[in-house]
Amino acid sequence: MFRPAFTVDVEEWFQVGAYETVLNRHGWDRLESRVALQVDRVLSLLSDARVKATFFCLGWVAGHTPHVIRTIADSGHEIACHGLDHARVHTLTPGQFAEDITRSKKSLEDVSGYAVTGYRAPSFSLTDETAWAHRILAETGFLYSSSIYPVKTDHYGQDTASRRPYRPVKDHDLVELPLTALELFGRRWPVAGGGYFRLLPKPFGRWAFGAGIRQSGAGIFYMHPWELDPEQPDVADAPMLSRFRHRVGLSRMAGQVADLLRQHQWQTMSSLRDEALLSLAEAA
Repeated sequence: MFRPAFTVDVEEWFQVGAYETVLNRHGWDRLESRVALQVDRVLSLLSDARVKATFFCLGWVAGHTPHVIRTIADSGHEIACHGLDHARVHTLTPGQFAEDITRSKKSLEDVSGYAVTGYRAPSFSLTDETAWAHRILAETGFLYSSSIYPVKTDHYGQDTASRRPYRPVKDHDLVELPLTALELFGRRWPVAGGGYFRLLPKPFGRWAFGAGIRQSGAGIFYMHPWELDPEQPDVADAPMLSRFRHRVGLSRMAGQVADLLRQHQWQTMSSLRDEALLSLAEAA
């Protein structure tokens, strides 16, 4: 069983899927940026727990608030790619996807000073329908992806996917590292973070994530900096369910994350990728 990896998807509060129908991306520059404050809160929790994490960052954030990316890197954490501006993979052609990840990768590398070898698709939008993206990632220099959530929800997921690390491109060492899911009552449940983690009672959330690790042999947790910011603007025009999903549990998220950080021995995604690749080679 692999040690779990702690990951952070770095995006502004207004770039989330919950608000995409009411906050047009062309107006993002006019909205209050809070990502620096929010990332500082994440870094403080990680520092207190002495944990090194992987931050999947938007190229947009690198372009608009480069000091945030530098602060993350200077704190000893891994910088990885979350795409350019949170466009879902299935909304892009293969050519557009290649341009998206190439531009984002270069921007993050230029700002951080480190090679970027990991990728996570916005909204876990890499599925069977966009399986071509794995080869493009490999050809663009990525060594791992963490874009598959092996569950099925109304917004994302692929419940037929493997819950264990695998090589999606036969002639390349690119490794897909799926998010942690729990099999219970005849279905798979998303227990790797996000709104479900904020909604569940603290003891059950911790138990569910640990149980998912024991079932699959690998654990990946994810969160967003905006989840530590209950003071962020409330978008009243957003659909009621979207507002609920975005804001539920924000005030207690910091405590839940702090407890979870103490519960496991964590590693970065690059380290997990190396362990998984070695295990796959031994099993071949």
